[in-house]
Amino acid sequence: MDRRTMPSPLGGHRHWLGAGALALLAGALLMPAQAQSEATEPRVPVAQATRRPVGQALVLDGLIEAQQQATLAAQASGRIVQLHVKAGDRVRSGQVLAVIDDREASAGLQRASGAVAQAEAELRNAEAHAKRTRELRAQGFVSQAALDSAEAQAAAARAALQQAKAAQSQASLAQGFTRLTAPFDGYVLATQAEAGDLAAPGRPVLTVYAPQPLRATVQVPASQSALAERAQRIEVQLPDGRWVQPAGRHRLPAADPVAQTIEWRLPLAATDAQGVLPGQAIKVRFVAGSDERLVVPARALLRRGELTAVYVAAPSGAPAGFVLRAVRIGADHGEAGVEILSGLQPGERVALDPVRAGLRGARPAL
Repeated sequence: MDRRTMPSPLGGHRHWLGAGALALLAGALLMPAQAQSEATEPRVPVAQATRRPVGQALVLDGLIEAQQQATLAAQASGRIVQLHVKAGDRVRSGQVLAVIDDREASAGLQRASGAVAQAEAELRNAEAHAKRTRELRAQGFVSQAALDSAEAQAAAARAALQQAKAAQSQASLAQGFTRLTAPFDGYVLATQAEAGDLAAPGRPVLTVYAPQPLRATVQVPASQSALAERAQRIEVQLPDGRWVQPAGRHRLPAADPVAQTIEWRLPLAATDAQGVLPGQAIKVRFVAGSDERLVVPARALLRRGELTAVYVAAPSGAPAGFVLRAVRIGADHGEAGVEILSGLQPGERVALDPVRAGLRGARPAL
């Protein structure tokens, strides 16, 4: 018999062994792939939405203002011939910032100075005449009426000199009005006029402010005034995100008749106001008493335009994963969390990293 046609001792088992080897090989290749897939699925930390005592808070938008700010206006008429500063320049107290045409004021001062010189000369003449008249009266050469007339002329001359000196002081003061000087050390906030513009009494020329101290100013609605009054704590969120407590509080005694708001001024400590500039927007939080509210950490919120939502972890027994759910939020209570008004139930778990929770295959971290 041809050896090539003889049946193998293993016979039909050769095919079975080949199929089994392929199955084992496929299983060995599949198991690492599954393990690798599970390892690459995002694991997102979660937090439980809970009801906890939080302060009754009123959060409002406000502005940073300089406590020392002055708008310098012209006190004399004329054209602005010199403007020595621009917005942003640092100035020193007493520094001349702008000069108005003072030719008319200079002429008035010269007239007043001339009138003083004339009055002084007339006074000297009147006093000399009165002196001679007294000597003649003592010798009996003139009457008492002549002496009285001479002394009256001397008194009138002294009064005329005082009037001339007053006019000279007024003219000098008017000339000083043609120079605008800095009232304190600070910076130029804005200029409302330029060189060549016509200045008039009361017209603003420039505004200066002192960089320290600063204050937060907020307009509290009159309807919320009671909550602000009984606030146990007031906090200011600076532009860099820090929450600080003001060094004091001051409420104006009257409400705005149009906006129906009451202005609160909150001075800031110098250490807290470092790097803060007037005009920057801030938030002010009035915290009064405590109440129980449903809150979640602020980092669990996903904001996209007008949508505010959270990723909620699937309940126990359901396939693992996250579901995006829109929520309506209330006040931000700082470290306590953000109040949830609707869309979430106590005990539900939310993703603390909503961006990763939105990835495919994301699961809650154990």
